[in-house]
Amino acid sequence: MTFEEFVHSRGAALVRFARLLTGDEHRADDLVQEVLAKAFVQWRRVAAAERPDVYVRRMLVNANTSWWRRRSSGEITVAEPTPGLVGADIGTEVAARDELWRMVLALPVRQRAVLVLRYYEDLDDGQIAEILGCSTITVRTTALRGLNTLRARHRPNPVDAPRSSL
Repeated sequence: MTFEEFVHSRGAALVRFARLLTGDEHRADDLVQEVLAKAFVQWRRVAAAERPDVYVRRMLVNANTSWWRRRSSGEITVAEPTPGLVGADIGTEVAARDELWRMVLALPVRQRAVLVLRYYEDLDDGQIAEILGCSTITVRTTALRGLNTLRARHRPNPVDAPRSSL
């Protein structure tokens, strides 16, 4: 498979994965472009890998982690949405999804990567372990910790809770 064929067939999925991983569509586009530029230079080695898709996804995870580690990264995430985006007519489902996504973005990078690979990319533990360069036990433990963190942070709305008929 040539580099062009790979990008044509997997490019959109890589961008989607990067957007879920970073939580920022512009940063994700930059990340994919950066990784694909590196993959192009070493395409013979990437193509020689048993599964080039896994190799490139691992490059994305590593590049994202490296970005967070750089001291020159001066972006600040804000907790409050931009005025005018939230109104009384937003559906409950959309608001709940947004709240969950904010909680996912607050997770440590590795926990977020595991949850995104498992629930958004629908990969099994073995594939995730291969991408992240760790054992399947580490993947399961990291996923469990991430899910427990999300459960602890989630506070169901008492109005939505079912009432007992006692």
